[in-house]
Amino acid sequence: MAFTAAVPRAAFLSRRAGTMIRSMSNVPENTVYGGPKSQSSDQRVTVTQIKQKHKKGEPITMVTAYDYPSAVHLDLAGIDIALVGDSAAMVVHGYDTTLPITLDEMLVHCRAVARGAKRPLLVGDLPFGFYESSSIQAIDSAVRLLKEGAMDAIKLEGGAPSRITAAKSIVEAGIAVMGHVGLTPQAISVLGGFRPQGRNVASAVKVCGIGELVVETALALQEAGCFSVVLECVPPLVAAAVTSALQIPTIGIGAGPFCSGQVLVYHDLLGMMQHPHHAKVTPKFCKQFAQVGDVINKALVDYKEEVISGTFPGAAHSPYKINPADVDGFLSELQKLGLDQAASAAAEAAEKINPNKSK
Repeated sequence: MAFTAAVPRAAFLSRRAGTMIRSMSNVPENTVYGGPKSQSSDQRVTVTQIKQKHKKGEPITMVTAYDYPSAVHLDLAGIDIALVGDSAAMVVHGYDTTLPITLDEMLVHCRAVARGAKRPLLVGDLPFGFYESSSIQAIDSAVRLLKEGAMDAIKLEGGAPSRITAAKSIVEAGIAVMGHVGLTPQAISVLGGFRPQGRNVASAVKVCGIGELVVETALALQEAGCFSVVLECVPPLVAAAVTSALQIPTIGIGAGPFCSGQVLVYHDLLGMMQHPHHAKVTPKFCKQFAQVGDVINKALVDYKEEVISGTFPGAAHSPYKINPADVDGFLSELQKLGLDQAASAAAEAAEKINPNKSK
């Protein structure tokens, strides 16, 4: 009796399992689901690993990326963190500031980077206008960067009390946050342009987060739960003070050598942009590790000249052939269609490709 009862139950479980498998059969095995990628220790760099590097005193590397090719290059180079920065507004979209870029535009960049960078920790910038109104707006935008952009963490510019509150709310919602102090490009309307910060006693104290101004500082961002803070365009001694005061890593950009790590904009460090407009906005602190822009310009000029001269494409880059035995038949079919001029052009091309062919 027990055996006969077990058979129907086994059959039921088998049918149920089959139903479940069939209902999932339209889902690709390796589908990219909405949200962060798998963060196994031998693949994606994690926030925990970044903290461990900081604890060991190992420098942290971060570079911006905005598309699949740049992400692949960061991946191959072993960069720790890929920042999908709102600087895309300037170096990709050609704006004068970072302010115009939208969250939807940022999501396009995030998804492209996520497809190309398999190893780095992925951090997406919250763009201006998408987290300042309320904590709810900030959380909603951050969630979209993870669910729709496949980011692992977000970055926001700190300073005003509302932004510190936003950072805290996002962390409490279960999302890792990187802060940003010093020159905060989204605040250029208040700062009066892209100006270095912390160059006098009052502003240095403000950057360091001492006393009554703690809500606008790196310490406030640490207290809000940020796992790291970017220090931009501050004097090295100020950056050293902040780095010493914090228990989380600092990532410097134009902040000297005393930070826990460094970040540069992809286009800047590669020397990609040669347009006069970009020359005006390339920061003084950026070292160009290559002159990729010169290589690109030369390649484009060479291409143009070869096309004009007719040397490209030559035989080496015209790999698709028609069987010589079929040439006459092809010409005949063109003539039957009344395309005598086309037949003549094809015959002339055949002669140029194989001038030694006997007639």
